[in-house]
Amino acid sequence: MIDRGGAPARSSGEPATGSVVALVEAASRVERELIGTWLADGGLAAELGTDAPATQIDLDAGAIADRLTGRTDDPLVVPVRVLWLPPEREGVRRTTFADLVMMSNPRKPHRFAQRRLVRREPDRHVVLTGRPARLSELRANNPEASALHIAGTTEPFARAILRAGVVALERAERSVIGDRYKVPRLVAEEILDSPEFLRRLDLIADRIGASRHEVYRRAEKALQELVAAQSRLVSDLFTQAMRPVHASTWNVDIEESGLHALRDLNRRYPLVFLPSHRSYVDAFVLGDVLARNDFPPNHVIGGANLRFWPMGPIARRTGTVFIRRSFGDDEVYKAVVEEYFGYLLAKRFNLEWYFEGGRTRTGKLRPPRYGLLNYLAAAVRWNRIDDVMLVPVSITYERLNELGAIASEQSGGKKKPEGLGWMARYVRSQQHSAGHVYVRFGAPLSARERLAAYGDPLTAPPLSIPLHRADGTAAPVVDTGDEVGELERKAVQRLAFEVAVGINEVTPITVNALATLALLGVHERALTLREVCDLLAPVLDYIERRDLPRGEVAALRDEQSLAVVLEQLSLAKVVTVYRGGLEPVYSIESGAHLEAAFYRNSAVHWFVNRAIVELSILAAVDKATQDLDDGVDTDPLRTGWEEAHRLRDLLKFEFFFPERSEFSEQLTAEMLLIDPGWNHRTRDTLSVEILAQLTASGFMMAHRVLRSFFDAQLVVAERLADRGGETIADRKQFIDECVAVGKQMLLQQRLHSPESVSTELFTSALKLAANYDLVDPAEAETAELAMRRGEFAERLRVIGARISRAAALDPSNIPGAER
Repeated sequence: MIDRGGAPARSSGEPATGSVVALVEAASRVERELIGTWLADGGLAAELGTDAPATQIDLDAGAIADRLTGRTDDPLVVPVRVLWLPPEREGVRRTTFADLVMMSNPRKPHRFAQRRLVRREPDRHVVLTGRPARLSELRANNPEASALHIAGTTEPFARAILRAGVVALERAERSVIGDRYKVPRLVAEEILDSPEFLRRLDLIADRIGASRHEVYRRAEKALQELVAAQSRLVSDLFTQAMRPVHASTWNVDIEESGLHALRDLNRRYPLVFLPSHRSYVDAFVLGDVLARNDFPPNHVIGGANLRFWPMGPIARRTGTVFIRRSFGDDEVYKAVVEEYFGYLLAKRFNLEWYFEGGRTRTGKLRPPRYGLLNYLAAAVRWNRIDDVMLVPVSITYERLNELGAIASEQSGGKKKPEGLGWMARYVRSQQHSAGHVYVRFGAPLSARERLAAYGDPLTAPPLSIPLHRADGTAAPVVDTGDEVGELERKAVQRLAFEVAVGINEVTPITVNALATLALLGVHERALTLREVCDLLAPVLDYIERRDLPRGEVAALRDEQSLAVVLEQLSLAKVVTVYRGGLEPVYSIESGAHLEAAFYRNSAVHWFVNRAIVELSILAAVDKATQDLDDGVDTDPLRTGWEEAHRLRDLLKFEFFFPERSEFSEQLTAEMLLIDPGWNHRTRDTLSVEILAQLTASGFMMAHRVLRSFFDAQLVVAERLADRGGETIADRKQFIDECVAVGKQMLLQQRLHSPESVSTELFTSALKLAANYDLVDPAEAETAELAMRRGEFAERLRVIGARISRAAALDPSNIPGAER
């Protein structure tokens, strides 16, 4: 590439001999003149190392079909265009809102501006060439289109050459302007020209009894709806517009080393970023972090609920792909989504989606959705890509200004629909400082390696109609059967589980997570600053001993710094402060328990195993005491392990637990932290001595971490038991009933805290009950089902009583206890 302003040449390929064809993309007379002058001055000859004259042909399918595709010689084909550059601003060439005010786009100046730039700022344009290819190479790379050309149909091959030229020029542009501006073009056209995809549409038409023309038009319409029409101008301006929304609210904290490693990996593989989803601003925060580090823009897969004006059109031009929330039995739409998804991966565009399916309402990770991961697995299975790297991403906020609406939804309120008014309120709510937002990248996962390790039959055909292999040949249509399909489903589920674990492993503990952990665990008591500090001291020791990822939590050892944290939570109306006595005392604001639980739950997964150990020790003590009264010899260690695994099973829809063997290893490590000599104690005194060590550790976690989840399960269990053997016809109505009854139980003090009255927790509890075959059993006697439901509820009452005992052992709940 040679710059008219005198920039050095860039080699586009090997020296060429023979005839040369320049495919000229020129949108104006000025651009055509610049390219013509450049060619006449020997620019192409210098770049390719040949004196062969160049024939100019417009980069247009019609011109290519008329003047190139039928040639019998083998010319070297070189795409050429003029690249216009924005002026340098603070050392970076970018578009700003000042350009928009002047009604100009520096990347696409109008013809009068082009002439002025050529005269006054010759460094603002570059004559660019894409990587050349022989006509024979283009035929070999497009065998089916070339075959149609031989048969007399020239358009498919001409369009293939056009696309190849555009792609070559786009790649050449990125070498100048950076990977951040990787923008796909002609996507819908290329997909609709794919012979394999057209064959798939034909099969769908035959199966659903529709005409091929109708199915093709439906596919074309779906593609127009899906394909992100990215614009470099809009991307620049949108980034500048949205950056202040979060830049003035949070101090973004990232780990640079993780980004460096990802950038190296991205040179070989497409990346799929899978972030935790706590806020609408997640995509802006992550997008800004990646843009500042020169990553290409992600194609962000989003729900159609955000496709309102003007957000939808803008977001679509910055890479957002809006997918319908549900498309049921629409085989055409499903085929289009699957093909578009495979196309993006095959072309190595980076993707991003929130695999939880929506924002968390509780602060912890939600169960994953598998739909898009299934499409990814299919692309790997059919060798459309060598591999794709999945990147777990944790985005953790010290404070969020949108929690009020989330809490309202959890206690039965209606979610307000997104729209222009909603967006204005949202932006306005982000104008208050909210501390840090921590962006952390987990260890990347090779999709191919992990799926193979989980037993996905990578050489077997997929369940759906196949796409095509990497070599362009059609894959056979084979009925795989239920066994293979089950292996595929399990492999994808395991992959999603590992992503979730990867997110949790890098999620830091924040100051607000610990502050709310402390205040939520004292049952509406107010604490002095000294009491909060003393309560947190052993927890901070525990965090340091385990070397858990954390924010600036060490500051909580200092009363003055702790006071600042609590005052900030007070301004956010999560904590209330009473100052009328001898000294300020702090407690959770009335009605703000769900908001406080959201902050605590962002880090709650780090303390779940500790809480399970505490309840298992208490269960062992209970069993030993009962067996002693009954004169029965007991094994407290066995009792404790059995209880730990029962608790793990009850919480499997709330947390991501490893396999039983690894889980046992983790609990063993927790036991060693409590009592380093526990495995050397005698059987007769084991449970009592470990309980003494547990109490001496200075804190208890069971009531702080697990109570709300088991209380929610109790509400669901009692509502099921009240129905006897009746099945649940309407689950939404049942959840609404749980909310209403939960509020009554809270008033009766049968539940510990308002955070237990949550539609999200009730939904998970109902899934657990269904897993135990307690909701809609296929075959069950009414009396037998009623009995099992009653036993389930009683089991949860026992756990609730045990959690209350754990709370009573906590030094913060013992008046005058030394800490």
